[in-house]
Amino acid sequence: MTPYHKLASQYSDLLKRGRSFPLGGFSPSPHPQLEPSASKALFFAPHPDDECISGGMAMRLLREAHTRVFNVAVTLGSKKERQAGRFKELQHACEYLGFELISTGANGLEHINVKTREQDAKHWAACVQVIREIIATHQPRILLFPHDRDWNSTHIGTHFLVMDALKEMPANFECYLVETEFWGPMTDPNLMLEISPDTLGDMMAATTFHVGEVNRNPYHLSLPAWMTDNVRRGSEVAGGQGGQAPEFAFAVLYRLRKWAGGQANKLFDGGKQVPCSMNVGELFP
Repeated sequence: MTPYHKLASQYSDLLKRGRSFPLGGFSPSPHPQLEPSASKALFFAPHPDDECISGGMAMRLLREAHTRVFNVAVTLGSKKERQAGRFKELQHACEYLGFELISTGANGLEHINVKTREQDAKHWAACVQVIREIIATHQPRILLFPHDRDWNSTHIGTHFLVMDALKEMPANFECYLVETEFWGPMTDPNLMLEISPDTLGDMMAATTFHVGEVNRNPYHLSLPAWMTDNVRRGSEVAGGQGGQAPEFAFAVLYRLRKWAGGQANKLFDGGKQVPCSMNVGELFP
């Protein structure tokens, strides 16, 4: 036996203990009171729960840069019988995190995937119009949405839905684009964002409000392991091959660009590592 055998056993014990913890029902986490005139970020969530799982950047924007974060519920999932319940769970999760909530319709948008985009132009155009109107109404400084290869068909569909909506905005519209990942890793992220244990705990707790989903797959318990692996991967793919890994316990990877002149533009060469000691608002001058 080595110390690593004990460490592996402790990891396993922690997961088993976590399965006995309560789901949802927690009082809202502390968050700042924001001015109505504060800058805005729109998080386009393919499904209810993505705002918790991939919301590390959004949480740091809220807490450090005092940005108003709006979660846009792009879909409520494909199971009709669960849509109303999932929206209620989403409301509670957003209340816990301090996110404001925008609905795209009574049942959310339907059939948000590449197949619809290619084969049902009328339906796709109507969905794009919904997203364009949300962007036009809120005039956000930052958009967060999945990257174009995030494996899940609705995640990929949400990427193209947002990009198509941006193309219909006025030529002078500008904002920052923060592309997220979860199901499929990016090959070219340029930003590794450290997540503190406190923020991660809030993300895990918020995810448990989605009771129906975590009963099916308790992915809230695997978030720490995923974020630890992001540090391993991000130190090289976002920091440069052979780069020195930072002393982060947890991190999330993103691709940061700027929308200007009707297209997505690179902001900087190479990658950036953003520790908790840095105000994340500095990324968006």
